[in-house]
Amino acid sequence: MLTLKGGSRPPWVGLGAAVWVQIASGNTFTFALYSHSLKSVLGFNQRQLSLLGVANDLGENFGILPGLACNKFPPWLLLCVGSLTSFLGYGVLYLALTKTVSIPYFVLWLALVIAANNTAWLTTAVLVTNMRNFPVSRGKVSGILKGYGGLSAAVFTEIYSIVLHNDSPNFLLLLAVGIPVICLSMMFLVRACTPASDEDSVASGQFIFIQVSSVVLGLYLLATTIFGNALQLSDTVSSILVAVMILLLMAPISVPLKMTLFPKKASTDSSEQLLGSSESLSRDKDDKTEPLLASSSAGALGSFNDEDDSSEVAMLLAIGEGAVKQKKRRPKRGEDFKFTEAVVKADFWLLFFVYFVGVGTGVTVLNNLAQIGIAQGEEDTTILLSIFSFCNFVGRLGGGVVSEHFVRTKTLPRTAWLTCTQIVMLIMYVLFAFAVKGALYPAVAFLGICYGVQVSVMIPTVSELFGLKHFGVLGSVMSIGNPLGAFLFSALLAGYIYDSEAAKQHGINLIASGAACVGANCFKLTFLILAGVCGAGIILSIILTLRIKPVYQMLYAGGSFKLPQRS
Repeated sequence: MLTLKGGSRPPWVGLGAAVWVQIASGNTFTFALYSHSLKSVLGFNQRQLSLLGVANDLGENFGILPGLACNKFPPWLLLCVGSLTSFLGYGVLYLALTKTVSIPYFVLWLALVIAANNTAWLTTAVLVTNMRNFPVSRGKVSGILKGYGGLSAAVFTEIYSIVLHNDSPNFLLLLAVGIPVICLSMMFLVRACTPASDEDSVASGQFIFIQVSSVVLGLYLLATTIFGNALQLSDTVSSILVAVMILLLMAPISVPLKMTLFPKKASTDSSEQLLGSSESLSRDKDDKTEPLLASSSAGALGSFNDEDDSSEVAMLLAIGEGAVKQKKRRPKRGEDFKFTEAVVKADFWLLFFVYFVGVGTGVTVLNNLAQIGIAQGEEDTTILLSIFSFCNFVGRLGGGVVSEHFVRTKTLPRTAWLTCTQIVMLIMYVLFAFAVKGALYPAVAFLGICYGVQVSVMIPTVSELFGLKHFGVLGSVMSIGNPLGAFLFSALLAGYIYDSEAAKQHGINLIASGAACVGANCFKLTFLILAGVCGAGIILSIILTLRIKPVYQMLYAGGSFKLPQRS
């Protein structure tokens, strides 16, 4: 059973620190920045490179251990583990790319799994902690944190292109050292606190401020990356651009700073409301001793009436005295599920397969983005990555905000947005397949948005259907859909078709030459298959949305989050 620690410490401090950790955790999105160097310097073919992409996605989404650890250990310990895996994994990749040490392919593959696994530890630590700190604002919190995680690729891309001048070895060294520095600096600020309420205008304004500042940062990164590649910038200008980027990254931390410096204007009103809410809950529940986080998915957002309380107390006394035998029942949707209880539910597997289709096909584009751009005649693919990153951020942030609005006002299940985005993805894959002229950049942008929505919507959906208590494990199992899709669609499918077409074009040993494939046929069959897979995902997501509609009507009827009725 979980208990809260941290006393009255404002949860906004942890949220501000979590933003920096999320920026660091997005390092796995930068695979496209150094993948071409791995291919050319170490002589890999496309299938070998795609398998390295699978290693990247497998490490990123292998979160079962962090999911189990988040209920037993403090967040700072998870951040320490993530820092260590980053240092070891990216350190090995740096040594391989600089040819300091001759490293076998399998060891390199394993090193990338270890390096990318830092994301699972870092994300689990900050996401689970902050969703518990803001139980009534899960959509907003997951959208903000996942949004910054998606935006991190643009941050790293700007550093890679403007500061490091497209130097892949130095970039890997930066990842090996920089990620641990950020995590160790923030690890004691990310901690469990007294849960916050966002019902007041002050808290709502704070969320809006963070969301707006993240959008400004995203636009700034996109603009500076494009101009940085188009113009030759001096070292002084580059330094100024990076300094402004750092200032924008610090914007979320200004919220707790303002609450500290001006408590009467910010934190006092919020604290008084939270205190009053807590006292009201305490009276309504007759001083029940069950901790907040051990409660059902709805957390601290509803209350039983006095009559229900009296009957519950009487029943508990009767059970304690042996007069009544307590019957163990399975949880209902919206309550806390253990892992073994969730995996036997059809809703769990429907959500898994829908998510698998969305992120599995999307990550295929991300892992092969450099090769897709080259195949369609684009020499500089860093702009493509920056566009995907920014739009991924928009999708993550917007998916959280929009889905939160509609579940509260229309009780519309969040999975409806999975259906919408997969329809758009199907259309984009058809455009990619036939290499429609002028469609490359818009298609990458739309795919980035759709990919981001998939990620931000899945997270609160899991917590709403199966509760917050074991959210870390359940969310991690859902995330396996990402590397599974990367293996099936990217390594086995896209890599094989790409190499086959390149062999037809060049008629040479690709392993030795690393020759590139050019033209629409390089990925045509791959994208047609991905479009068909998305069609199946659309059907499954519609079925899932219809099934879970009653859950959202129960939780959000009347525009507010309610506590599920207990039997």
